[in-house]
Amino acid sequence: MPASPSTARAINDRLALRLLQQEGPLTAGRLKQLTGLSRPTVADLVERLMAAGLIEVVGESGEQRRGPNARLYGIVADRAHLAALDVRTEGVTVVISDLLGTELGRASLPIADDTGTGPAVEQAVALVERAAKEAGADPLHTVGIGAPGLIDPATGELRDSSGLPEWHRRLVAALGDRLPARVIVENETNLAALAEQRDGAAHDRDTFVLLWLGLGTGAAVVLDGRLRRGASGGTGEIGFLPVPGTAALPSATDCAGGFHSLGGDAAVVALAGEYGLVGEGEAGVRAATVVREAVAGEAGAASRFLDSLADRLTIGVASVVAVLDPGCVVLGGEVGQAGGAVLAARVAERLGRMSPLPTEVRASALGGGAVLRGALLMARDAAQDELFGPPSSR
Repeated sequence: MPASPSTARAINDRLALRLLQQEGPLTAGRLKQLTGLSRPTVADLVERLMAAGLIEVVGESGEQRRGPNARLYGIVADRAHLAALDVRTEGVTVVISDLLGTELGRASLPIADDTGTGPAVEQAVALVERAAKEAGADPLHTVGIGAPGLIDPATGELRDSSGLPEWHRRLVAALGDRLPARVIVENETNLAALAEQRDGAAHDRDTFVLLWLGLGTGAAVVLDGRLRRGASGGTGEIGFLPVPGTAALPSATDCAGGFHSLGGDAAVVALAGEYGLVGEGEAGVRAATVVREAVAGEAGAASRFLDSLADRLTIGVASVVAVLDPGCVVLGGEVGQAGGAVLAARVAERLGRMSPLPTEVRASALGGGAVLRGALLMARDAAQDELFGPPSSR
């Protein structure tokens, strides 16, 4: 059945807004070319979107062209303001942006292990409120949060997970109570995969697996362009994967005997120590530091360390490849970025000998910053879905 006039208008409006987001400011004539719509239809949609406060005239195209046909239209970036949070066990980082994702402010706050749940939540919420106010972005429209742990696929909420601070779950509810904003949360590794697919190492892949290598280990699975979460939200909990080379088996409450024992920050630092290499810095960055220094040297003990690390990582990668055949694995997180092409090539060479399935191994382009970038993309998408929807939903 043909679309009703109102539905057709909504589709045309959304198409135009997406083009303005992707291409930047455009003239009505250029919108006509890109959409294939008639000149009167484009004129009508421009008038509707301006009346709704979603687009505005931002300039003119070319010095020789004047008048209505030369006007450049762009999305009103301050129509909504967003916040993105990267929640770690040791603290919180927040970025404030406009509707187009342009960063307006950034702030971080360490939270000590002995900080009580209530004070930790209050400090984190105050950080977001202060960052938004200082950026001139108060009130916020949407808040996107990336956090470790499982997301319940039925409710979209962060599930209670052993080993993770209670303030993580309480923070999500507290932000929803204190801010006049929509608050959404997603697993940190899944957000890193979103960022790597949009802006990073997997920009040309619809199917791939991101192996997160940082303080902990994890994986995100993207198949045919869709993030897969599993029945309980646990797809990619590769830290619990039983693998050879560990002292014990993992348990339902402890991944110490799983792949985490080979690829987590502490395990990588300990392995480096066997070759006389010392990882310095705080937990979560030590492994990245020693890997980066080994890549810079890539000779003698440093080279042997990278070989041993690649042996370990390939065990986890080969297990994922055998089940999913993703065709591409991105070594993500701080360690994946630090290892770069040198570590990725070592893993690819070993994987080629271990698996008959052709698989590219790529280094992260975004590293630890992928979580925050993914949270911002999630918040931006959610805000635009609401604001760019039919008039009845705005």
